[in-house]
Amino acid sequence: MTLVANVGRKARGAYYTPPEIAAFLSRWAIGGRSANVLDPTCGDGALLQAAGRELRTLGVSEPDLTGIEIDEAALQHAKRRLESEGLSAALYCSSLFDVTPENPSAIGSKADAVIGNPPFIRYHGHSGVTREAANQAALAQGVQLSGLASAWAACLVHSASFLKPGGRLAMVIPAELLTVNYAGPVRDWLCHHFGRIAIVTFRRLQFDALANVVLLLADGEGGTNTIHVARVSDASGLNQLDPFSVERDLAPFGDKWSTLLLPDRQSSAFRHCSERFSRLEEEYGRVKLGTVTGANQFFVIDMETRSRFNLAESQLLRASPPGSKHLNRLAFTCADWERLRDEGQAVWLFQPGLGDDSAPVETYKRFGESLGVQHRYKCRIRPQWWRPPANDPPGFFFTYMSNHFPRVVANDARVSYLNSVHGIYLLDGIPDFVRRALPLAMLNSLTILGAELGGRSYGGGILKLEPREAALLPAPKLHALSEFWGVISREWGSLNEELAAGSWQAVVERVDQVLLESILGMSATSVQSLRRAHCAMRRGRLNLARGRLP
Repeated sequence: MTLVANVGRKARGAYYTPPEIAAFLSRWAIGGRSANVLDPTCGDGALLQAAGRELRTLGVSEPDLTGIEIDEAALQHAKRRLESEGLSAALYCSSLFDVTPENPSAIGSKADAVIGNPPFIRYHGHSGVTREAANQAALAQGVQLSGLASAWAACLVHSASFLKPGGRLAMVIPAELLTVNYAGPVRDWLCHHFGRIAIVTFRRLQFDALANVVLLLADGEGGTNTIHVARVSDASGLNQLDPFSVERDLAPFGDKWSTLLLPDRQSSAFRHCSERFSRLEEEYGRVKLGTVTGANQFFVIDMETRSRFNLAESQLLRASPPGSKHLNRLAFTCADWERLRDEGQAVWLFQPGLGDDSAPVETYKRFGESLGVQHRYKCRIRPQWWRPPANDPPGFFFTYMSNHFPRVVANDARVSYLNSVHGIYLLDGIPDFVRRALPLAMLNSLTILGAELGGRSYGGGILKLEPREAALLPAPKLHALSEFWGVISREWGSLNEELAAGSWQAVVERVDQVLLESILGMSATSVQSLRRAHCAMRRGRLNLARGRLP
């Protein structure tokens, strides 16, 4: 483990390995041969115990086992666990990153097999000198990790450096390996470092981490362009599993491996259907973050505040209010903005001219100073703390944090926006019909499944997409969108009302019928596969947030 010893098990990210998983990883990594085994984050010794048992079945009387663990109490537990079966291991109480392959004398020679279950510590708990040591260890192997990387990423890369040529790596890894942006360098490194890679996924959550995990198996040298993938319901299905029986080409969503989380039929449907789509940014426009004010409660103003300080509308900028619940239709209109204004919502952004020293502006600035707004980080780094940079009105809003799926909403009100939504700025020459057609067409099963694959689960199970992830969403090509609009334009109003009433499934089904089946010629079976995949992934992230098994 990589944090200070004697802190809580959860804080250390220590979720110990169930026996079935430990046995499977050990059996594959040892591979029917006499092997010396290293567990670089050995915890309570479950993996070392499983490796010792496996080697004994192969006739090795004195298995060569080594473990590293920062928590002394866990290490003593591991020692007692091994001794109870007449096994012994060289056990070292140390941070993994204090041991390097350049100085193997600390743990002996390099290993034939490295097995492990690295700590599940997210970036906000993985900091200071620990993070620095981890990042330097990863960089020594050619992997540069971002500040958002969780602890497992550096552990995985550094652990592999202890393998002999031709050795095998077998680890429990968060499913983030497949889905998050910060793991991109790790994915690239795996494909360049090993000659063969397999990923085992589970339909149900495993052990008590309440996090989706996968099993990573890797060996050989020279790199690979394919991934083997196997899927089981739970750990009980590992006993007879051949993890290298199914091979998939690396055609990830963006640079991710998210499609490996799908069953074969659903993955195939997504791949084949995606070939008939483009990327949102390529076909229609760029996606941009909204204004970050640093203090919405001061900078985003409602009618009561405007009247109280006698601010003129020329000193303000009309904006979509914070949040995205009000963006529940296909278009956000002037009437919608006026209704929100009259309801008392904050619909203006404080935006006086640079030379405006009028009494209302100066009074409002002094009010902000009395609140300490000028000391907020985003405020104090601006040339004028009181004037946040405002975005021009985009063609569309993009609700990047969603329960069901993100929505594209036409900005008919032509207002600016905050960072609770993204903006989509249309490319030059885009026809006018796109403003009506695209928000509806994006509610198809391929695109909303793409959002699940391209985004990530946020607090409470909310699906979140950053601008780059939104830009890569599959979008219908312009000629297909034109055909789609020719068929469905008369239904726009009724579908808009259905969406506002919460009948989003009915809207998706109708869009699928017209766009995916009638115009693009996808089979009903393929479309059903996409729909089932989206429902399963959405249900999975919501259940995970609630601490339930899918």
